[in-house]
Amino acid sequence: MNFFSPWHLLLVVLVALLLFGPSKLPELGRGFGRMFREFKDATNGLVSDEPNPNQAAPARKEVNTNSSVEEEARK
Repeated sequence: MNFFSPWHLLLVVLVALLLFGPSKLPELGRGFGRMFREFKDATNGLVSDEPNPNQAAPARKEVNTNSSVEEEARK
């Protein structure tokens, strides 16, 4: 089932043109494009199994389980 027809798109464009004016529409389009690109990059970063080479590796904390077990045994 098709919810949007070309008439719906034309109506949305006309309303946007009336609300924001012809000088603001390119700026709004660029802003929306940047937002969409950042969102896509963020979701790809979350889904990706490989670490991002631009992102720092998470710090690893070394845990010495032998010493903690020995301390527990001494108590």
